[in-house]
Amino acid sequence: MVLVHKKRKVDETTVNPPENTNVLIHLKSHDATAVENPADADAAEQTSGKTLPPLSVPCGVTREQLELLLNELLQNEEATPYAFRVEATEILESLWQDVLRPGKRTTEDTIEIVYQPLAVFRVRAVTRCSSSLSGHTEAVLNVSFSPDGRQLASGSGDTTVRFWDLNTETPHFTGTEHKNWVLYTAWSPDGRWLASGSMDKMIRVWDPSTGKAVGAPLKGHTKWITCLAWEPFHRNVKCNRLASASKDKTVRVWDVVTRRTLFTLSSHTAAVTCVRWGGSGFIYTGSQDKSIMVWNADTGVLVKTLQGHAHWVNTMALNVDYALRTGPFNHNGQRPTDDDEGKYCRGGARSNCSMLNGSFKRYDDALGGQKERLVSGSDDFTLYLWEPETSKKPLTRMTGHQKLVNQVCFSPDGRTLASASFDNSVKLWDARTGNFLASLRGHVGAVYQVCWSADSRLILSGSKDSTLKVWELRTRKLLLDLPGHADEVYTVDWSPDGQRVASGGKDRVLKL
Repeated sequence: MVLVHKKRKVDETTVNPPENTNVLIHLKSHDATAVENPADADAAEQTSGKTLPPLSVPCGVTREQLELLLNELLQNEEATPYAFRVEATEILESLWQDVLRPGKRTTEDTIEIVYQPLAVFRVRAVTRCSSSLSGHTEAVLNVSFSPDGRQLASGSGDTTVRFWDLNTETPHFTGTEHKNWVLYTAWSPDGRWLASGSMDKMIRVWDPSTGKAVGAPLKGHTKWITCLAWEPFHRNVKCNRLASASKDKTVRVWDVVTRRTLFTLSSHTAAVTCVRWGGSGFIYTGSQDKSIMVWNADTGVLVKTLQGHAHWVNTMALNVDYALRTGPFNHNGQRPTDDDEGKYCRGGARSNCSMLNGSFKRYDDALGGQKERLVSGSDDFTLYLWEPETSKKPLTRMTGHQKLVNQVCFSPDGRTLASASFDNSVKLWDARTGNFLASLRGHVGAVYQVCWSADSRLILSGSKDSTLKVWELRTRKLLLDLPGHADEVYTVDWSPDGQRVASGGKDRVLKL
């Protein structure tokens, strides 16, 4: 007797959703309030439209299909992006893949899906140049909007820092204290000060209301300044601590009021190219020694070293960068106040200061219950995604660029990454998994910088080809081409309130 072993057939339903099988779903808004009286609740639901009647949908319905369905049901004039959750599980791929297949629900259940808009406001696309601001006599190397979006500063190769009046779109003040190129500018999170770092090895702190330098320069570095980062508002409402990275292989943490170095971070063996001050009490530094170091922001003690890159680390970004940049200000540039005079809270209990509360809430919302994530880009053409609080090892390695990665940044909602490269492209990545999403091609020269609109729907890129381009995240296509510069565009910034974009470059003109 011959025994025949039959191969066990793989159950395809463990991989693919069963055909012609529907499931009942109940779409409910994240802010639908509970009402004690059932009759009142029914009336509220009917009038608000936030909780929709149960629907029968295919069990393999994707997140994109749910988004189309919801926009149709809510009769939104413009397509709004949404996040969908079933209890603690977010639907990233499809209802089958994320909820039914793992066994968290069955097709017999009525599944309550909570939806939340990814942006409660909409930023209009940049369509035209409203002003060309001349005044700098050398290339514009950096532009930056204040946290409330109402002030603009620029640094140039002509050694000056200029402040611009956004109401009249004219020059306001010119700071002439530096003796060499101004390589970097950074606003304090409360908008009271601007710090600038220069090739003259010094850091200046400016009062934007007068255009004057505040006190003496911060001296200590032996080579030029490469990057600046302020301590987040929710960790220090005084906003008096600043970290500076330098070509001299060190990072210094300063008290800008007393003009003293609090401590020096000096374990890197090559120039420090970038520094980020995280919201959870860490300072992150990237260097040409191919490593990223994580430091305790209170003591200056090295916590861990992140290694993986095979060449210089050029750029870093945190998933909470937008919340840290804007501090207590909302997307309209408004801040909560504790009294009619709108005085700043100077420490004290978290519950006693509305500005501090607002800043904490924005930071917590940006985290979304997760840990801070860091992304790094390098001359080795790759990006790494890290969760430094939990591991030294990267979550994933992102490959695809054909030349060095010049800049990378998270979208304000922390869901998408955009990276700019010398290979003439901008690439989009899923910020949770590191999966490649799309290549945005259209530039014919190296892409120097990218930035996001405050609603996470649009991306702006500036290039060596003298143009700016606006890309739409939803379609992943070019939305607008913005010529006008006469030479390479070195720097771009989108104001946190979404109202304006500023760009500057080799033609010595700043455009709004």
